[in-house]
Amino acid sequence: MSAPLAGDRVVEQPGPPGRVDLAVASVAGISRAHAQRLVGDGRVLVEGRRVRSSDRLRGGELIRVELSAPPDPTLQPESIPLRLAYEDEAMLILDKPAGLVVHPSAGHSSGTLVNALLGRARQSGERLGSIAGVERAGIVHRLDRDTSGLMVVAKTDAAQASLMRQFALRTVEKEYLALVRGAAPATQGRIEAPVGRDPRDRQRMAVVAGGREAVTEYDVLDAGNGHSLLALHPLTGRTHQIRAHLTYLGLPIVGDSRYGGGIGPGGLTRQFLHAARLRLARPVDGSPLEAWSALPADLAGSLAAVGLGSERLPQGVGARAGESG
Repeated sequence: MSAPLAGDRVVEQPGPPGRVDLAVASVAGISRAHAQRLVGDGRVLVEGRRVRSSDRLRGGELIRVELSAPPDPTLQPESIPLRLAYEDEAMLILDKPAGLVVHPSAGHSSGTLVNALLGRARQSGERLGSIAGVERAGIVHRLDRDTSGLMVVAKTDAAQASLMRQFALRTVEKEYLALVRGAAPATQGRIEAPVGRDPRDRQRMAVVAGGREAVTEYDVLDAGNGHSLLALHPLTGRTHQIRAHLTYLGLPIVGDSRYGGGIGPGGLTRQFLHAARLRLARPVDGSPLEAWSALPADLAGSLAAVGLGSERLPQGVGARAGESG
């Protein structure tokens, strides 16, 4: 099935036989994980009744999927400056600073990226994609609080559906920069190791038997003085994937106290992890888009303190759109 058109809030179609989550994904043109969230939120009805993702259909039942979520009055718009790398009528790519929490949560009911996006939308008169839930405000992926760099935000439901499909299909290319303690086993490598909750510390993730598939590729950009500068390309999007994979290799990220990195060169006290590049297809026309973000001052200072660098480091913050093909 084709994806919902811009402005569509509800999809109603007869479903195929099989599990509810797979049927919803089929009729709405969304990923299975997204379908499961909608079922869990009560935004899917089969023949007028709420269902579970694991329920099975005979085929032909009328499935009603509410893609757009209503506004949440508990989420308050706030005027928080955001630095942008790119913007068009359907999406924006922002350069998130370290310390900015993405979603409201316990202890962070305000001052989050969601509050900032709602404030920006109110000021501009634009809306934000809502199909991923009221608390996501156009967000299609996330960064940890103390990870800096590029994040994609959808302005419309159609754009959010397109971007979520790209992430689910792993066609979005992501490059992170990390400074780690130790020497990598090779100048290029691929880490294929399942990631799940650390049984010894439930606040951490780790490589564990029975964890979810996780794949990270890396290149060594420079090394010396007991440290290595890595460019990392996560092919999956597990929570804390890069941090867990590098700890598994015995290469903890400097400044990452939770994962054994300790204080970094130059006194760095947050993890040296920066989302430096993104490549994806623009939802408006399918043309390729590349965005980049230079290391922020604290990470650049830490890198200089250990005497490492690379010509591959991005300069400035910006983006470049190509021709659709």
